[in-house]
Amino acid sequence: MNKRHRFVISLSSLVLVALLFFIVFSERGLADLSWLRKERNALLEQNAGVAAENEAISIEIDRLKNDPDYIEQIARRELGMIGREEMIVKSRSGDRRDP
Repeated sequence: MNKRHRFVISLSSLVLVALLFFIVFSERGLADLSWLRKERNALLEQNAGVAAENEAISIEIDRLKNDPDYIEQIARRELGMIGREEMIVKSRSGDRRDP
């Protein structure tokens, strides 16, 4: 082999190594590929959680619009309301007498 042939092979090898380095470590290279996949998977999980939350909210909205028993349950639990025919009986805890 002559010097020119060796030079061309050396230059080609150098270019290939530079391209390989660029492919692996550049901004959009293989090194960032795994990071981007992890980020994508995290976003997919977050989207699934938000979709499930939206579905639950949608079901609750539908029940609040159309289910009187559910509305009554919420009114009793959150607002402390009672029905028309009901009364609240409170006992005095200090006045208890045992027979």
